[in-house]
Amino acid sequence: MMNEIEGTSAKFNLETYLEARKMARKIILLTASQIDVGMTEDDGLKVLDQLFENFGIKKKWHPHKFRIGLNTTKSFREKSEPGIKLSENDIYFIDIGPVINGHEADYGQTFTTGQNSENSLIQKSSRDVFNEVQKLWKEDGLVGSELYTKAEEIAESKGYILNTKMNGHRLGDFPHALYYKGSLQVFNKKPIENLWVLEILLKHKELNIGAFFEDILI
Repeated sequence: MMNEIEGTSAKFNLETYLEARKMARKIILLTASQIDVGMTEDDGLKVLDQLFENFGIKKKWHPHKFRIGLNTTKSFREKSEPGIKLSENDIYFIDIGPVINGHEADYGQTFTTGQNSENSLIQKSSRDVFNEVQKLWKEDGLVGSELYTKAEEIAESKGYILNTKMNGHRLGDFPHALYYKGSLQVFNKKPIENLWVLEILLKHKELNIGAFFEDILI
């Protein structure tokens, strides 16, 4: 039985779903507040695991990702280079996918340490590209493939390369794959609000750094 919202079950509750998103964002900010220079990616993952335990979250629909430095250029399925530690002027991102009260969340954000202008600029740009693409979705009703074409163009205009392997997906009550398994990039309809994740992973053209931002289209 389908809920009145496209591609969800009768158990889907929008308020519960948006509360899960709110919690995911809170956990990422709390994680960032506990990250110190010298920590490894494994250390960051341990912080995430502990926060999930503290908040009673027992399930996640995808593994945590905590990427530092050169590993910030890697897409979801690529393995991190081992032994990377956070330095004084560095960049890292966090990506989590908790399941809370049967509803999925997915949020990712980039952070920096110290004072490095290139790190700060690409961090800001990842969110800016997201916001500009989201605005096009709202105002022009673009389909999924068009959104990622525009994302590439906007990234290029800012001097970055868009990693199209991070290309968006459905979300909802667990498991969303019952309703759609493909990426947003190949979805040829206008994505419905709240239920689609837009992923933006930028890569610097000259430096071995990247930045990631993802959230639902809302």
